[in-house]
Amino acid sequence: MILNLEQINQDAIAFARKAGEHTLNYFQKKVSVELKGDQSPVTIADREAEMILRQCIQEAYPTHGIIGEEYGSYQSEAKVTWILDPIDGTQSFVHGIPLYTTLIGVMVDNQPVIGIIYAPAMNELVDAVKGMGARLNHTTIQVRNVQTLAEATVLTTDIRNVERYGFKPIHDVLVNQCHVHRTWGDAYGHLMVASGRADIMLDPVLNLWDAVPMMTILPEAGGVFMDKEGHEAAFAGHGISTTPTLKPLITSLLS
Repeated sequence: MILNLEQINQDAIAFARKAGEHTLNYFQKKVSVELKGDQSPVTIADREAEMILRQCIQEAYPTHGIIGEEYGSYQSEAKVTWILDPIDGTQSFVHGIPLYTTLIGVMVDNQPVIGIIYAPAMNELVDAVKGMGARLNHTTIQVRNVQTLAEATVLTTDIRNVERYGFKPIHDVLVNQCHVHRTWGDAYGHLMVASGRADIMLDPVLNLWDAVPMMTILPEAGGVFMDKEGHEAAFAGHGISTTPTLKPLITSLLS
């Protein structure tokens, strides 16, 4: 099978925009919020956006598999599998904060090759194809060249999860040593690292659909997406986005 990754990427961009723009119909409106079994929130916007993505993929690529946060697996043993998170940062979405995103990752033979982060309320879209670089709204992006933690900006999402999943020691050190600490988190935090607007995104709990896009985007932007052991392929249930220069400083704190 010969795959045209550039064409698949262009289609993924179009699908992400279609689904993400649909969520704006509900953004900053009074939407009902349900809790799933893991106590994470879900709304009609999450479900409808994922259905839009699935319909687009199944029409364009009927032999491809899909794994989505809301509706599970479809042909997941296929050579090409799309990984979907219709709204990453649902808490931001339901609180009217524009830093939520729509995520798409594409894997070929279980290896990530395409990543999309689309923030519809911000009109920012990052796309990356393995070996072809990363872009923000069509402009090539690179991580920032920061040499020390004292110059760095570190981001997190939920402080309770930092402690719950064992990241509090490194979090506290980074907060004390880094120049700026903010909670511009979820996938938007990884977007900020990839686009050179922050230097460390500490994400203590990730699902497959959260991690797969970052595994293409960060390396293609010259960065690192790693687990707490410093391995760059992070299917570990957590992830840290950073720069090659800061990686050894962070992993020394984790060891």
